[in-house]
Amino acid sequence: MKTIQLKDIMAISGKGGLFKFIAQARNGIVVESLEDHKRHVAPATARVSSLEDIAIFTIKEEVPLADIFFTIHEKSDGQETLSHKVPVEELKSYFKELVPEYDEDRVYVSDIKKVFQWYNQLKQKDLLEVIEKEKDQKEEPVDQSEKEQDAAK
Repeated sequence: MKTIQLKDIMAISGKGGLFKFIAQARNGIVVESLEDHKRHVAPATARVSSLEDIAIFTIKEEVPLADIFFTIHEKSDGQETLSHKVPVEELKSYFKELVPEYDEDRVYVSDIKKVFQWYNQLKQKDLLEVIEKEKDQKEEPVDQSEKEQDAAK
């Protein structure tokens, strides 16, 4: 299964746009704005969220933002998608096509707008890299001797 690589891309609460992680600083982290390429120190007290850690609530589970970006990428043939400035009903309708089971009580219009805005911003900066998704490591690796014992039975 494929997904979008979002490593080192961050959102900082209270600051518009997206940022790229540059380095760890003594009093926070150094980030670079994707818009104007200016570097800032985000203090340790700032609410910084890595895009790879963000997920959208659905009725059953949470869907990683990277998977939603991949769905948008596929549906828009790798081009920019709907603007976050279109009417709310159009945004919600299109988002429902992308994530049919999203939880309408917990996913706000502002969240939907951010998804489209961030996707388009990353697309403009050519930062949407499609990668193979790593498989979950939930299954314990089976010891070779256990396999041999099972085969002998």
